[in-house]
Amino acid sequence: MSNLSHDKAMEAGEIARLLSYFIILIASVGLFFAASEIPTSRFETLGAGAFPQIVCAAIGLLSIVAIVDSLRKISYLGYGRFYTEVKAWMCRRYLVFITLGALALYILVIPIIGFSIASMIFIFSVQVILMPRNTKSIVIALITALVFSFGLNWLFSEVFTVFLPRGVF
Repeated sequence: MSNLSHDKAMEAGEIARLLSYFIILIASVGLFFAASEIPTSRFETLGAGAFPQIVCAAIGLLSIVAIVDSLRKISYLGYGRFYTEVKAWMCRRYLVFITLGALALYILVIPIIGFSIASMIFIFSVQVILMPRNTKSIVIALITALVFSFGLNWLFSEVFTVFLPRGVF
């Protein structure tokens, strides 16, 4: 391996680490604020969320230090290629982002339209996006979506007596 390609590979690895440090920082900040919502009892002076907040703050602080160190290691030329490499990486994995977006939308609409309808739409949509589209596969996707949405709702309510979210409608 030539010295130039070795440097480029090292730089790409450092860029990947930088992205992971940002994700860890965002997660630790979110969990820090979520820990403040933990209910406290009258026997706790600091509160139930104090220890998780300390841990999340430490992880966030370490992430900031790692981000600064990572930025220091990436050469000036690496910043110019960063955008194009990330864009190319995202384009190669566009189906993953579509599926994650559909999952986020599914989670948001369950309380509004209910488990059965939201699950049917989510399962059918993701199957149609990910599979080859012909009449047979679309019929199979529709049957699968119906069974795993309304069928699971029936199973949980009738067999386990656990009621899944019905939604506003």
